[in-house]
Amino acid sequence: MPLANIGQIELSYDRAGDGPPLLLIMGMSGTMHHWGDAVLEDLRKDFEVIVYDHRDCGDSTKTGKPFTIADLAGDAAGLLEALDMESAHVMGISMGGMIAQELVLAHPERVRALTLGCTYCGGEGSKLASDETMRRLAAGMASGDRERAIRTAWEVNVSPAFAANEDVYATFLARGLRYGLALPVIMEQMRAITEHATSTRLPDVNAPTLVIHGTLDQLLPVENGHMIASLVPGARLEILDGIGHMFFLEEPAHTAKLVREHALVNA
Repeated sequence: MPLANIGQIELSYDRAGDGPPLLLIMGMSGTMHHWGDAVLEDLRKDFEVIVYDHRDCGDSTKTGKPFTIADLAGDAAGLLEALDMESAHVMGISMGGMIAQELVLAHPERVRALTLGCTYCGGEGSKLASDETMRRLAAGMASGDRERAIRTAWEVNVSPAFAANEDVYATFLARGLRYGLALPVIMEQMRAITEHATSTRLPDVNAPTLVIHGTLDQLLPVENGHMIASLVPGARLEILDGIGHMFFLEEPAHTAKLVREHALVNA
């Protein structure tokens, strides 16, 4: 994959497809390879889709230093500049949705239309994962068994019905084994997430915004989607009944349809 120089670091990225630019921002512990082929192939029919690895992830620069969500938003803005893109449609999921919030607040001119999926804004009324869910994830990571850790993450990230699909899980496992992040990087991302707070600033967002959230999200419960949509002026809320955190894996065609309609209406 090519590397984009954004100053102190380089970001590994990929761009493919035809149409207006669409920047996809991945969440915690993920890389550009974790979006899944189905949603990417669908979106590439109508957009030039840009995916990338965050600092300390994949083939991007390994800084080994602490960072904030705002730092990662600066990286996203730097990537667009390095690619000579004045602006793009932006979709961020989970931690990527937090990055997208900071991006649109700091660089509103860069964002044509915004999609925030399965994400969180901090502040009173927001909710992180339950203690039980965090204990399950921690036990999986602490076991020293990578396959157990990936299986636990799979079961937490998708709905129970989808988790039972062994064929889809096999692909998720293979990507996790090949592209999984080092534990210290995941822990640093988690620390950055706990410090994320945009709730008091979301009323300043002026980009057309779509919020997507599954009702069975165990990592960032659906209340967060309702809260964000209530704070962003004119935001549209799309609730996916019976769907987990990684809605774009469970319903790739529906996800692409929602993003396409939202972006093209606000082209």
